[in-house]
Amino acid sequence: MEYTTLIGLAAAFCTTAAFVPQVLRILRTGNVDGISLSMYSIFTLGVTLWLGYGIALRDLPMILANLVTLMLAASVLTLTLRKRLQRRRQPIATAPAH
Repeated sequence: MEYTTLIGLAAAFCTTAAFVPQVLRILRTGNVDGISLSMYSIFTLGVTLWLGYGIALRDLPMILANLVTLMLAASVLTLTLRKRLQRRRQPIATAPAH
């Protein structure tokens, strides 16, 4: 394996692994308040395009990184949408009358 491929794989690992703490935090706490839906939507589309580009080039580091990143980013996006839809469906709690 060429050293440039190894560098690409290492870079892919780092940038992809950066999403794991966010996914784990959402799963652990259920808190999605700080997540920007527009940012994650645009980012997920971009990663999908990068994955297609990597497939077209047959570039293993690009394919692997973007495939895993796509799964993680899509997870954040899906969890955020679900949590926010759940909140909208919950009745608003009213304060007790004094």
